[in-house]
Parts: sequence; C-alpha cells; structure tokens
Amino acid sequence: MKKRILVALGGNAIKQAHEKGTAEEQFRNVRRTCTHLIKLIKMGYELIITHGNGPQVGNLMIQQEEAIQKIPPQPLDVLGAMTQGQIGYMLQQTLQNMLKKERINKQVITVVTQVLVRKDDPDFKCPSKPVGPFYTKEEIEQLKLKERGYIVKKVKPGEGKVYRIVVPSPDPIGIIEGEAIRKMVETGMIVIACGGGGIPIILEDNELKGIEAVIDKDLASEKLAEVVGANILLILTDIDRVRLNYGKPNERPIDKMTINEAKKYLEEGHFLPGSMEPKIIACIRFIEWGGEKAIIAALDQTLEALRGEAGTLIYRG
Repeated sequence: MKKRILVALGGNAIKQAHEKGTAEEQFRNVRRTCTHLIKLIKMGYELIITHGNGPQVGNLMIQQEEAIQKIPPQPLDVLGAMTQGQIGYMLQQTLQNMLKKERINKQVITVVTQVLVRKDDPDFKCPSKPVGPFYTKEEIEQLKLKERGYIVKKVKPGEGKVYRIVVPSPDPIGIIEGEAIRKMVETGMIVIACGGGGIPIILEDNELKGIEAVIDKDLASEKLAEVVGANILLILTDIDRVRLNYGKPNERPIDKMTINEAKKYLEEGHFLPGSMEPKIIACIRFIEWGGEKAIIAALDQTLEALRGEAGTLIYRG
C-alpha cells in the first residue's frame, strides 16, 4: 500500500528571509522545493501539499496601506485567497513541468480552500499569528506601525529584526472543500490545498462568510491530513530539528519524542507561540487522530528525515 504524505511547506520554500520577494526569486525557490517533492513522488508516495503565505500576505497588507488613497483596501480573508492563488499557481506550474520531464503522468491541481473557524475563538481578542517581514524596534517607530493600527510582537529571542505584525489566528475546525479534495487525492491527483492555512470562514445565519484572520498553516495542514487519511505529516521548515530552550545557552536539539514528551515540553514553554508551538500541536493532534508519525525537518533534508536520519520525529510511543 502506498504511503500518503501531507507535506506542509514553510515560508522558506517560497521566499527566503533575506530576499525582496520578487516573482523571479519566488519561482526559483519553488523550483528548488519541487526537486525534493519530485523525489518523493518517484519513490511512490502520494502527496498532498500545503504551504505558508506569511511573507506574501504581509506584503499585500503593506501594498494596500501605501495605495489606500488610490485603490480600496481588501479584507484579510480576500488577501488570503489572493496568496493561495499566487503560490498555488507557482507550485502547480513548476511541479507540472518537472513531472512532464520525468515522464510521470500525474495531474496537479490547486484548490482555493475555505477553512471553518469559530467566531468566538479567543485569538480574535489576543492576536498571535506573525505575518510579513521582520522589523527592528527602530523600523517599527519609523514606519509608525502601531500608530497605523497594527499589533506588533517580538517573535524571536535576542535583538535586531525580531518583531513582526501579528493578526488573529483562530483554530481550524473544518475544511469546507474537504470531501472534494479527498476524492481528487483518491483518483491519484497531487492536490495543493489549504494554502496559508486556508481562508478563514465562519457560519452566520447558515451561510459561509469570510472573517479577518489568518489560520496557522500547520494546524490547518493537520486537519487536512485527517480529511485525506494521510499516514505521515511532514512539516518542512528552515530548521534541521526542534529545539528545547530555543535561543538560550542550554539550547538542545531533539531527534525524536513521544507525544507525551511533546505535551510536557509544550507545557514547559519550550516552543514559541506562532512559530514552533503550532507545529508541535499539529503533530500531537495528528498522532492522536491515528497518524503513523509526524516529522519536523529542514526542506533540504526531506529524504533524510523520512529515513529517520534528520529532523525531529514525533510518534505515539
């Protein structure tokens, strides 16, 4: 039986921190990312792909702010839909081209995905999800971000560019297009879905309605993994392993941990909110649901991580 992997791509798969974010840069990163995905496909794995959109949606927010006198600004859920289309297009086209070169007859499809959340989710009162570029204290003051209504929080230890704009990030409770995505996967298609965590949707008077928020990509990925019946949740990011005491002198990488150990470390506060914390929560949820294993690893170590030679493995124990 073929193993089904939900691959959750981090922001570095599309835009590197030091880059401006031009289309050329993003396509170059996507091509590098797809070389790893192609290897998994050639090995016989069935892939479902999700991706982040933090830098892209953050840039759109800035563009709107600068052009507010000329163009009406769009709400955050619409910006999420825009970036789903943009990044999905880049991944879809690149993967299609590579599959053709490898003579692999598989269709790739991007689904603009709506994800159900609760209107009363506590994160609407205390926003936690970082979006857009990193800032220094000086840059925050120069750009007058707080005066312009943005909430800015420190998201990394240390000094320098360690601050980002944060927005509400409600917990995903359902995927509106889930059944359609599952059917596509079962026919052998490679589906790209829940981009950027999906478009946050609430039910109001029995109708779907977008709401201003950004859903965490890893939490939405776990929910999608349940829907499609994935065996493995593979979260690819910009670090080689999960770390305890991150950013402190006694920082220590972890090769593997049971979900009980992961819960203990989570309670002890080892994982940063809006960063590593939701990744760990997603892994715990996936294993508790019935997943075989969850892995957090660096993008460039994808194959090694699946072989148990890199990354951090989270398992039932």
